[in-house]
Parts: sequence; C-alpha cells; structure tokens
Amino acid sequence: MVPRVWSLMRFLLKGSVAGVAVYLVYDQELLGPSEKTQAVLQKAEEVVPPAVYGFSQYVCDQTGLKVPQLPVPPKFNFHLRDSWNSGIMTVMSALSVAPSKACEYSKEGWQYLKERIK
Repeated sequence: MVPRVWSLMRFLLKGSVAGVAVYLVYDQELLGPSEKTQAVLQKAEEVVPPAVYGFSQYVCDQTGLKVPQLPVPPKFNFHLRDSWNSGIMTVMSALSVAPSKACEYSKEGWQYLKERIK
C-alpha cells in the first residue's frame, strides 16, 4: 500500500513541476517572437544568480551549514535567434527536398533489386 501511495505522490509532484514549467513558458510568451525570448533570457541571467545566492545564505542562516560560494557563471555570447533560424531553415530545406530525394532513392532501390533478381 505504501509503495503505491509513494509512487502516486511522485507522479503528482512531477506533474506539478511540469505543469508549472508549461505555465511559465506560456505566461512569459517564450514561444512568441525571438526578441521577447532574448529579453527574458537576459532578465533571467541578471535575476537568477543573486536569487540563488540569497537562498543559499538563507539556508546557511537557518541550518548553520556552510555552503561554499558558487563560481561566477560564464558569459556566453550566444544568440538564440541565429541558432533557431538556422535550425528552421535546415529542417525546411530537408522537407522541401524530401519528395525528390524519395523518388531518387526509390529509383535506385528498384535498379538495385532488378540487378539482384537477374
């Protein structure tokens, strides 16, 4: 009985975390224009490290534990828009060439089968 309750609790916890993640993505409009997404990522870079430091200090004060100082996260000069656009262009290019490539491959396959059967 206890293992079933524990597995149900784990399922509910994981479902809650996934639901909150989906809600935050929708609420922050991260699936919208890339300018909005870039602005949210820059805002997160500014807000998250001080929040983690503040939380670790709170935990240290409450529990008496010594949490080592986290190293400064590296700065990445990574533009999400460029990667996203190149990925989309690659996928669309592959999809546009797919019918002609399928025809070409099927002809090659028939030729191979005809040669093997003879």
